[in-house]
Amino acid sequence: MNDHFEEELNADGFIIELEQWWLTIFHRQLVWARLRVFDSGIAQVFDSTGATLVYESQEIAAAALMDAEFRSLDGMDDDDAETFGILLEDLVPPESDDDSELVPFMMRTLPDQN
Repeated sequence: MNDHFEEELNADGFIIELEQWWLTIFHRQLVWARLRVFDSGIAQVFDSTGATLVYESQEIAAAALMDAEFRSLDGMDDDDAETFGILLEDLVPPESDDDSELVPFMMRTLPDQN
């Protein structure tokens, strides 16, 4: 997974300096959120409903995600993934060139734990 994009632009023409994927589990649903930080310092969180939330900084956006019990994929290890009942290598964020196409893949049902 790439956390740094050199000169990649979003649809509004802003340079994306950092992209991170965050996740949580809610009622056996794996829920994704994407955090992007732009060269201006502004951060955006794209959530599982397709909404884009704007924050003044990466720190504020990350705090909001943590308050909602999301965890950064970057900081996860095998033991963390196991608590979700999934293998770390199976935690692959959704991909698409268009955010609207991501929405159906931002949540997925996890297998039942035995």
